[in-house]
Amino acid sequence: MKPTVRLRRKSDPRQTEQRETDHRETDRRKSTPTLLTAGLCLSLALAAGCAKSEDDPSGAEDTGKDTNAGQEVAQPSGDQKMCDLKTFGGKELDLKGATVGFSQSEKEANPFRIAETASIKAEAKERGIKLLTANAQSQFSKQISDVQDLISKGADVLVIAPLNSDGWGPVLRTAAQKKIPIVTIDRKINATACKDYVSFIGSDFVEQGRRAADRMIEATGGKGEVAILLGAPGNNVTTERTKGFKDRIAEKAPDLKVVFEQTGEFAREKGQQVTEQLIQSKPGITGIYAENDEMGLGAVNALKGAGKKPGEVQIVTIDGTRNAVQGIVDGWIHGVVESNPRFGPLAFQTLDSFTKGEEVGQDIVIKDTEYTEANAKTELGKAY
Repeated sequence: MKPTVRLRRKSDPRQTEQRETDHRETDRRKSTPTLLTAGLCLSLALAAGCAKSEDDPSGAEDTGKDTNAGQEVAQPSGDQKMCDLKTFGGKELDLKGATVGFSQSEKEANPFRIAETASIKAEAKERGIKLLTANAQSQFSKQISDVQDLISKGADVLVIAPLNSDGWGPVLRTAAQKKIPIVTIDRKINATACKDYVSFIGSDFVEQGRRAADRMIEATGGKGEVAILLGAPGNNVTTERTKGFKDRIAEKAPDLKVVFEQTGEFAREKGQQVTEQLIQSKPGITGIYAENDEMGLGAVNALKGAGKKPGEVQIVTIDGTRNAVQGIVDGWIHGVVESNPRFGPLAFQTLDSFTKGEEVGQDIVIKDTEYTEANAKTELGKAY
């Protein structure tokens, strides 16, 4: 800082102008929010990450308008299983001096993946941790080789967003030989927790399906025909979101029949194509359950192209992207069950605690909110 000048000159306008500029700069700095720190409780919340919607032509990152947009950890059940370093194997590690490898599964055209990767990168930067990243571009064989490459480059710990739940044997064997802790986010791998990997962090996908069914029952009055745009095959998210939805429909609305199921592969373009086929084969369809927002937005495009009006076919989706919540405001989507992608703070805290020798949960389930006609407009800023 510059030393304070005590000698005052009465009539130098340049100094007066400079002092005013300095005051404005100080006020600006005081009022600027600190990214990923305001309102953040690392042990309980996933911070608001940065996400750019693919519909945003500006290309600017969106830091989010509400720093409370993160998720809280759900209260664990009494039989919550824990994992520690002694049980898993390996030595204590100072995460600050470690190298973290992050494997992203899908192309970052999807707002969920954009926000997820941004959150991981932001938290690594916040903690001053060296981060190696790789993107499998929606190719599972590439993801396996990506993770192997991260290990060969010296990753001490791994954060993996799996494309598929099966087929991880080669990676797990290599990681086990080097005692590399693995945390998976948003999707599970079919392996043994606290042996093959440390923890899974994500949502209760069965519960998400149930809540989507509740919104569909509300929208349709529990009667009619509904279609499911399935997520990508081969992972637990698709299986569990489908199970939750179907089980709740069978339980609460037996007059609401699931008459169509086809994968949209979690992609907007594919969701649109499948819905175009649906409109031809089932012109009287009452509702569409899309297992992510991107497919739901594709369905909206198909309905618009077919000359349908907002609300003529009820749509319920899962994720919580800005475009989908705007779809509620515009009348095209009835409800959105959130699945928050901002895993960075919780993933790094889990690894930090574990590598210090502390216990961590094997399944860390986060709470998810919902967007409805009642709150979509006011809560739009929390969406990613």
